[in-house]
Amino acid sequence: MDHISPVLWQFLDKWLTHFSLFPPEASKIAPESDALYFFMVLVSLVGLTIVVLLVVAFSILYNKKRHPRAVQIEGSTLLEATWTIIPLGLFLIMFVWGALLYFRIYTPPANAMNIYVVGKQWMWKIEHPGGQHEINMLHVPTGQAIQLTIISQDVFHSFSIPAFRVKREAIPGRYTTVWFEATTPGTYRLFCTQYCGTNHSQMIGDVIVMTPEDFKKWLESSTSGNSLAQDGERLFASLSCNACHNAQPDARGPSLVGVYDAQLTLATGETVTADDAYLRQAILDPAQHITQGYTPIMPTYQGQISEDGVIALVEYIKNLHTDYRLQETLNTTELPPNNEKKAPAPGQQPAAQKEVKP
Repeated sequence: MDHISPVLWQFLDKWLTHFSLFPPEASKIAPESDALYFFMVLVSLVGLTIVVLLVVAFSILYNKKRHPRAVQIEGSTLLEATWTIIPLGLFLIMFVWGALLYFRIYTPPANAMNIYVVGKQWMWKIEHPGGQHEINMLHVPTGQAIQLTIISQDVFHSFSIPAFRVKREAIPGRYTTVWFEATTPGTYRLFCTQYCGTNHSQMIGDVIVMTPEDFKKWLESSTSGNSLAQDGERLFASLSCNACHNAQPDARGPSLVGVYDAQLTLATGETVTADDAYLRQAILDPAQHITQGYTPIMPTYQGQISEDGVIALVEYIKNLHTDYRLQETLNTTELPPNNEKKAPAPGQQPAAQKEVKP
């Protein structure tokens, strides 16, 4: 190979070694997704072959030398029905198959482990419920359904793991979800597949799939000391949220105990489900989500809390199952339940409210 440039040969060697039309099937849904894809490719190739053969055959059988004068050919109802019904049936099979696969991919099971993903130029920030934080890297166990709750902090992104056959848009101001179950330990690539600015091509990372035993060890060695719910509890107290949401009979805000996934009636008479998306909107734009029986006194926290902080608050509310936990949070603040601040000492200036970005 002396006549080939060493640089070109190195490129060809790496390209031939690592290039593949399909990444490995490393998730439970990957074989089903590939089966639909190959079926569509097969139908397309068969259709292309039939069309090409008919064009070639008609070109030979009905050329000018064989038929110098055109002859009228009457249509066939059976033939027309055949080439209409068969493609329609194939298209309907693809549609139903694809729809079932779509709803399966985007409907996580009830026992899925929820992991939060925040996209920002140009990185992926991963937050585990136990308080583990990762940048451009995601650790997951095999044999466990993983739900990703995704949001963008700035522009549109798209979270894609080709080996798992999953992709989901990260949209500013809105949660999206997708789930997978990894089957094979290893390291797989993570991409942003939506152009998001100058360094879009650098918004990549790795997904580390581990055995359940190794994943448990990683969780124990990677914890930051506080879970997401604990971080949310501290933020809940620092913002004096428990001055109104304290589960007392005279509370000025609705109780948040057991509110997650409950049906709420708003002041407008509308009934909503208090899921992640609703809780986020109620924190950032409370005037549009007034619970029936309460006055709109809650201030907006738009621009005062980062997406990471909102995620921590939502996780805390999701884990708020008893009044005891809320009372424990109430005891961590110096503000009295009626939210009346004590007068500052002579010569002392009242503390200014600061932007909270944990």
